[in-house]
Amino acid sequence: MKIRIGRDELLTGLQRVQGVVEKRNTMPILSNILLEAKQDGVEIVATDLEIGLRGLYKGTVLSTGGVTISARKLFEIVKELPPGDIELTSTDNNWTTIQAGKSQFKVVGLPSSEYPALPTIEREGLTPLSGEGLLELIRKTLFAAGDNDARYILNGLLVTLVSTDKKTSLRLVGTDGHRLAVAEQEVGKAGTTGTKGVPQEMKAIIPKKAAHEIRRLLEEGVDAEPLIGFSKNLMIFRKSGLLLTSRLMEGNYPNYQQVIPKESGKKISVSRSELESALRRVSVLAKDKASAVKVSFASDKMTLFSSSPDYGEATEELPAHYEGEAIQTGFNARYLLDVFSVMDGETLSLQMETPLSPCLIQEPESPGFKCVVMPIKI
Repeated sequence: MKIRIGRDELLTGLQRVQGVVEKRNTMPILSNILLEAKQDGVEIVATDLEIGLRGLYKGTVLSTGGVTISARKLFEIVKELPPGDIELTSTDNNWTTIQAGKSQFKVVGLPSSEYPALPTIEREGLTPLSGEGLLELIRKTLFAAGDNDARYILNGLLVTLVSTDKKTSLRLVGTDGHRLAVAEQEVGKAGTTGTKGVPQEMKAIIPKKAAHEIRRLLEEGVDAEPLIGFSKNLMIFRKSGLLLTSRLMEGNYPNYQQVIPKESGKKISVSRSELESALRRVSVLAKDKASAVKVSFASDKMTLFSSSPDYGEATEELPAHYEGEAIQTGFNARYLLDVFSVMDGETLSLQMETPLSPCLIQEPESPGFKCVVMPIKI
């Protein structure tokens, strides 16, 4: 294999795959990427056996072939090279020479034949979506999904794609048992419907890592409508020359709808930026592990209080719109701050029936977004 490729083009491809390659050394080849020189360009492939990413990049192919090289080392080398063309040549023993100007590197490789094959994908049956819409939904739910949660299924996002003859809407749900985020919006025009115009609903649970990689690809720029589709055990995501596949998670997602409180009168409205700033200040003196902050709702005000036997205590009062009976409860400040960080409106509302019932957080600007945070005893 011998290719000539622009440094920036190669760097873009290598940046995209850093999050996909396997970090733990379970199989050495999974920390490598597959570089394949084809007639129409250079293909860069990465997989951890759960998620796979394939992209085609512009380059001059001097001789076809393939090799696998350490994703991290190649990225570190290319990042340090000046702009210009890079020549990569692999030999029969899979050593690869990287030549750029007066710099030369020789890197150990493994045979391309040993690299795990990505699943074959049918082009049919993919749904075009608004890239901005999908990015917004991921941004508003990803933080709530579990991180290495013992309940495996909580380490993913529940994706529901509903197509009718008028529109396509997408709903994403993330929860770790302590907080829950649900975001829904219309992401496309008329979709496909089942028999006699019955809406078609497609449900799947995708790993948090896959959602994170889709988010990264969408953040590069929404130049064309991405496509998404699901087969029996696979999610397919396509975006301008890139193909990301992910295994779906197997299991039953919790019935999240029964956790969301019904709308009621016990609702306090408050400035989002003021509450966020006050919570950051008060949580400085909260007990480290739980970041516990006492929150009181009273007529036209909200009070935050934290204390720690080692450091002292902090109190702050905020103006708020509230007419119900006084409630005193407690929250993990980090959970609330995570929610506020994905909200964009000026005001938000918090609603709870009793000091230990789930708290529903919403904003008027995003009717499709709901978040629930469980209180803690203080």
